[in-house]
Amino acid sequence: MSFQTSEAAGYVSHYVDVGGVKTHYLEAGQGRPLVLVHGGGAGADGWGNWRSCLEGFAANFRVIVPDMPGFGRTDKPSPGNYPYDQASRNRHLAGFLDALDLAEIDLIGNSMGGATSLGVVIDQPARVRRLVLMGSAGLAISNPDPELRARLTSYDHTHEGMRRLMRALGGPNFTIDEELVAYRYALVSTPEARAAMDAIRGGKLTYDDAKISSVRTPTLVVGGKEDQVAVLARTYGYLDRLPNSWGFILPHVHHWVMMEAPEAFVAITTAFLNEQIFKVSV
Repeated sequence: MSFQTSEAAGYVSHYVDVGGVKTHYLEAGQGRPLVLVHGGGAGADGWGNWRSCLEGFAANFRVIVPDMPGFGRTDKPSPGNYPYDQASRNRHLAGFLDALDLAEIDLIGNSMGGATSLGVVIDQPARVRRLVLMGSAGLAISNPDPELRARLTSYDHTHEGMRRLMRALGGPNFTIDEELVAYRYALVSTPEARAAMDAIRGGKLTYDDAKISSVRTPTLVVGGKEDQVAVLARTYGYLDRLPNSWGFILPHVHHWVMMEAPEAFVAITTAFLNEQIFKVSV
């Protein structure tokens, strides 16, 4: 797999300036705008994280897939000049939507991208029509075993370390694509990418309960039953706090629902976004 694979498949590559950060994104399909926000693991980017879902989503939506600052082909400013914190990611995503003149969108965020999507909804609720949080950060409920948490997310900047990370996040039933291992390893192997990753690692990804509970945007909370990062208690925690929320939990799936079970993920989220079976009654 290569970046050219995405272009050959019909996903057009673009760049846009967002507050001085040259931001890369992919675009495909037509219709209502759907923005997909990737997670924060080493080597993550829009194409690598969402490639299994892009064709399915592009059949129904105008799909827009940015790379966040420090990831993929988006700029990686020096940590001395750019704060790689959650507030900055929220501002960048909102600025990205401004740059593309996107007003009322559907938004799907995975892991750290879920926290970023949630942050935009908290700050600008009218901007997002429907929200999907998948294996999402943002709520301060995590695996109670700190050593296991560290092992699941650690990366030692080696090719084998990337394979171990993907195995931990995808679980034992996830088929490791060696081309994807190489792709992710290459993305995070430059000095700029390493410095950005080191700055991002360990940062706060959570919001106060009151802010989360203030969200009235219709929200689908998706989780893998075996996810050891965004644990099941967090999925239920979102459902407890978000009044207009539904839950969808997949058995035998870990942190990467969109890669482990892409057909089910696309089907259920498309039904939700099209309001086929998920309607707010009050």
